[in-house]
Amino acid sequence: MRTFANRVEAGQRLAAALERLRGRDFVVLGLPRGGVPVAAEVARALGAPLDVIVVRKLGVAWAPELAMGAIGEGGVRVLNESVLREYRIADGDVAQVESRERAVLEERVRRFRGGRPPVAVNGRSVVVVDDGVATGATARAACLVVRALGVERVVLAVPVGPPRLDVIFEAVADEVVCLQTPRWFGAVGEAYRDFAQVTDDEVVALLEAARTA
Repeated sequence: MRTFANRVEAGQRLAAALERLRGRDFVVLGLPRGGVPVAAEVARALGAPLDVIVVRKLGVAWAPELAMGAIGEGGVRVLNESVLREYRIADGDVAQVESRERAVLEERVRRFRGGRPPVAVNGRSVVVVDDGVATGATARAACLVVRALGVERVVLAVPVGPPRLDVIFEAVADEVVCLQTPRWFGAVGEAYRDFAQVTDDEVVALLEAARTA
């Protein structure tokens, strides 16, 4: 299933699928680290601003994969009230997890942005880009966070993901664009011939190149 040579090619093909957005007021937000090279190609091809969307899932203490919410920059917090009620999670437990994850988030923001403010998204459309979706937890958190930031429209765009991705994300994204949804989907890396790990320095360099372009 090695559909894409690398993330650059995947981004170029994703940009072609998003060509209708050219000329509109929108921002491309890449999920670090692997989503940023893909997002950079989309932003470059369509002439849109590029930024990162740094989010952290708030996992239940005894079941970290179960998301009770998500946090983003600017103090944004989105909670899953149904999970909180079903598992009777106290406010203090939420606060403890959020405090730990907030520290991680802020350190990553400092690393990627270098003190620069984020690109303004309030009232604009955003395209949230990753190099693929497996469980969908991080992409879902990103969509929820940007929605809380006051964006007008959320488009999730990925090169590869499981079938029925539009149904999976219908509650958090206005539109889903996915190039490949193989019936027997295993891992995102299976879609790439080159799926080398992206470094923090590469993310910073791509953001800097987009700012100076």
